[in-house]
This record gives sequence, structure tokens and C-alpha cells, in this order.
Amino acid sequence: MTDETSMRVALDLAIRANTLGEVPVGAIVVIDEEVVAQAHNQTIAERSALAHAELIVLHQAIRQIGDRYLPTAELFVTLEPCAMCAGAIVLTRIRRLVFAARDPKAGVCGSLYNLCADPRLNHEVEVVPDILASESSTLLQSFFQRRRPG
Repeated sequence: MTDETSMRVALDLAIRANTLGEVPVGAIVVIDEEVVAQAHNQTIAERSALAHAELIVLHQAIRQIGDRYLPTAELFVTLEPCAMCAGAIVLTRIRRLVFAARDPKAGVCGSLYNLCADPRLNHEVEVVPDILASESSTLLQSFFQRRRPG
């Protein structure tokens, strides 16, 4: 499964979130070429600022694998993770993070800084940005233009 193929699965989840009125972010966890968990943002449905796609999908993957760490896992997400999600990515010891659109206002996996590659932490995550960035950015921009017209 290529990075682009995996990101397309995450992008489909973001599209689903968009149709539900959620910020269109989708995420999947892949281990040994198999999707073991998938989720999209659910902050509105769950009435929780913590219901980001990344946190939901990491929790699902941990339950699926039966361990608190995911050292062989790859996380694909359509938007650069925020500090909360990047912290969870480091704590779960994800091997590799692949994201689509950069987030210059809240992204901490390369934009504002790179929490996933801070050598002072107990784990460093390989970060691959900009996979299907244009598609994800367009979806996000369209969502926010509808929410904040004019």
C-alpha cells in the first residue's frame, strides 16, 4: 500500500466528516500494510474538543492490537497534527506519521515546530508531510469558507 493510497483512505474519511458537519480530518493506522483503525473528527458529535481523528484512531488501534504502544504503526492523517495529537503520537510510539495539509496556525509536526522529532522526548517519529496536500487543503478551505462566509 503506497503512501498516496493510504492517504486516499484517510481523505475519504475526511469527506465523510465534512458531510456530517465536522471539520474534515480523517486518519488511519496501518500496520504491516493493513488498515487496523480508521476515524474522522467527531468534536461536534461527541461535544468534545478532544475528539480529534488522531486521538480516536490511536485509541482504536491500541484496542485492536492489545498493547499501549504502536511501534510498527504508520499514522496517515489529512491535516498536520496539533500539539495534543502530536503528544499522543509520541506517547504511543508511532513509527511513522504521514500527513497531507500543513497547518500554519496549529500544526506542530513541522509548521510551528516539530514535536515528533524533538530529541528531548522519549521517542522520535519519522514525519512525511504533503501527501495529497492539495486535495486536503481544498476540502478544509471549502469547509471553513462555508462556516465563515464573507
